[in-house]
Amino acid sequence: MKTAKFAIGQVVRHRLFPFRGVIFDVDPQFNNTEEWYEAIPADVRPRKDQPFYHLLAENNETEYIAYVSEQNLLEDDSGEPVRHPQLRELFDKTADGRYSPKHHARH
Repeated sequence: MKTAKFAIGQVVRHRLFPFRGVIFDVDPQFNNTEEWYEAIPADVRPRKDQPFYHLLAENNETEYIAYVSEQNLLEDDSGEPVRHPQLRELFDKTADGRYSPKHHARH
C-alpha cells in the first residue's frame, strides 16, 4: 500500500479540472461506491489502488466536498486563501498560510 503524498490541511488543486481545496481526510485506497466510480468517464477514471482525498473544494462558482485520487492532485502553491464555509469548523489557519486541523475535545 502506498503512503499518501499529501497531508490533511494541505491545499491542493485538481490536475484536470478547475478546482482546488483543503484536504480534510485521506483513504489509503478507494473507499466510495461502485456507482460513484463508474460515473467517472472511463478515459479519466483513476486506479483504485492509490490514496483518495476528501477535500473542502471550491471553484469559481461554488464550494462543495470532493473525493479525488492522488494521481489527479497537485500541490496548490498560489497562496490564495480557501473560502469554503466549513473550513473554520475543521481547521485553524497557521502563520505560514497553511491549515492545521482543530483538535476537538472528546467527552
